[in-house]
Amino acid sequence: MSWFIFALICVFGWGFADLFYKKGAEDTDRYSHLKTAVWVGLTMGVVSLILLPFSESSLSGEGILKNAVAYFPASLSYIISMVIGYAGLRYLELSIVSPVQNASGAFSLIAMLIYFVTMGDVDAFSETFGVLNIIGTAVIVAGTVGLAFVEQKLSKDETQKAEKKYRTGALALIFPLLYCLFDTIGTAADGIILDEEVGLGLGEIDVLVLYGLTFLLAGLACWVYMLLKQKKAYNPFAKSEMPKCAASVCEEFGQVFYVFAMAREPMLAAPMVASYCIISVLLSRIFLKEKLEKSQAVCVIFVILGIVLLGFSDGLAEM
Repeated sequence: MSWFIFALICVFGWGFADLFYKKGAEDTDRYSHLKTAVWVGLTMGVVSLILLPFSESSLSGEGILKNAVAYFPASLSYIISMVIGYAGLRYLELSIVSPVQNASGAFSLIAMLIYFVTMGDVDAFSETFGVLNIIGTAVIVAGTVGLAFVEQKLSKDETQKAEKKYRTGALALIFPLLYCLFDTIGTAADGIILDEEVGLGLGEIDVLVLYGLTFLLAGLACWVYMLLKQKKAYNPFAKSEMPKCAASVCEEFGQVFYVFAMAREPMLAAPMVASYCIISVLLSRIFLKEKLEKSQAVCVIFVILGIVLLGFSDGLAEM
């Protein structure tokens, strides 16, 4: 299966994850983002334990430790970005949060290009980017970044309304912006770590296991923190917490295909995967009744066009 199919499946998986994240975010619950992190940690932890016997480093405890240290910067950046993102959903609409966050796809592409060129692997660019790939990637980046600017403007317009809940809008934009920063670091690190020639060359299963176990520890830490602060154990299996469960399952589903896409073509997969925000925007319009402005629709069409071009290019390469 090609990197494009993996990335496309990831786009839909994470798009639906965003929808359930928003449905599970409670603006009156100050610990809502930590509860979401608990569920994601549980789901990723279970999958990691299932995959552990298939890990390339599973036969050696020393190998696991060495790879865990190597992958720690990427996993830590992802965990920080995701928890920040969960917190931002308490204050902003999903159609605003997701596009601003996922401008990271463009920045991570730039970071990877700088790294590979610095390491002397100029061929990584020439072999990856044909004419259609360049045009498709540029269109996706333009649409995703454009959508982020559109959403930022819409958010500022909302803060001018009299309702108190929207007065935090401008300040709340710090959450998706911080998410964008840490996700850029994590995605670029993934592209470098998974590269077999210039990077560390970790196997896909290894990355899934290491990231999942790290998030499991982070989820347990969040659970203990809430226990100490609230003097009451959080029950993630309560009926009201099921949207968080659904979000974590969609998150891990997308994560599996993301890792395989990044292992094959990191510089093409990164901006495409980040375009899952268009699925988030469309789903928020359908299920959460959030408005889809004309400017948003134009950006969505741009991203879809870019994905079609990449798919067409990938199809030609397979012929």
